[in-house]
Amino acid sequence: MTPFSYTCPKTVEEAVRAFTQTPDARFIGGGTNLLDLMKMGVERPAQLIDINRLPLTSIEERKGGVRIGALVSNTAAANHHFIRTRYPVLTQAILAGASQQLRNMATMGGNLLQRTRCYYFYDPSYSECNKRVPGSGCAAIHGYNRIHAILGQSEQCIAVHPSDMCVALAALDAEIQVQGPNGERSIPMTEFHRLPGNTPQTETNLQPGELITAIDLPAISYARRSYYLKARDRHSYAFALVSVAAILDVDAQGKIQEARIALGGVAMKPWRAKQVEKQLAGKKPDDENLLAAADAELRDAHGYEYNSFKIELARRCIRRAVNEALSRAV
Repeated sequence: MTPFSYTCPKTVEEAVRAFTQTPDARFIGGGTNLLDLMKMGVERPAQLIDINRLPLTSIEERKGGVRIGALVSNTAAANHHFIRTRYPVLTQAILAGASQQLRNMATMGGNLLQRTRCYYFYDPSYSECNKRVPGSGCAAIHGYNRIHAILGQSEQCIAVHPSDMCVALAALDAEIQVQGPNGERSIPMTEFHRLPGNTPQTETNLQPGELITAIDLPAISYARRSYYLKARDRHSYAFALVSVAAILDVDAQGKIQEARIALGGVAMKPWRAKQVEKQLAGKKPDDENLLAAADAELRDAHGYEYNSFKIELARRCIRRAVNEALSRAV
């Protein structure tokens, strides 16, 4: 680990100012991902700005929905009455991730900024990684790519975003509140992360010095009818091969009025399944319609030597997640 300086501001304004005054600074909350990357030599910040004293730890009602402070722990958010009763898909997604010890430390804001667990990114002994060293290549494309992307990837990068929580937030149409040198702004969750394109090293649409302050969940009357499905190699402490967050509005005749579907483990950002949503609107959720909707979403999916199985896995997971959500009472 390379040497770094450390500061612990008491206000958001002080934290933002500290960032702008020091080149290559990083904000740190729980540190469950950043410290690992520093130990591996992937991240080498010149300064750590500890934000744990900032007043960003509340969960409160706002405009019919809920605002979650960026420093709320994953455990506290998952277990909060508002989240468990109004947005169960978020509780399920958070509890599907990491371990209890990590969830106790990890923050909601930090979870948004998790970096990929691509083997080639995480190990600096591999020289080819456009995310670490732009222009160096992507070793995963012709390497061991079992956990990698099947949607939205590019020739520059086929890594996937690792968060479970973010998949649920994408389905919920959450808004991310940030504050930076140019003031405050709101970023829709579906626009917060970026696909790799030609700049895989740029993972979010945050501007330099912007600090996440809160996550806003909108009022959704039918969000109780939801489910988070995670397919992984083992039941505990493993990242998703494919995951699905499904939220459904169903009428008295059993037809889907509106579906909100997001996929994880398939792209460099939580993948909002717009084709699935479009195909299911106004239809009965029988197997024929569910699989047709999944096929429409996955029409442009592309697998590699070791991960082509993900396409069929995603297809089945979409069907199962919707069926599980249908069984939930509103």
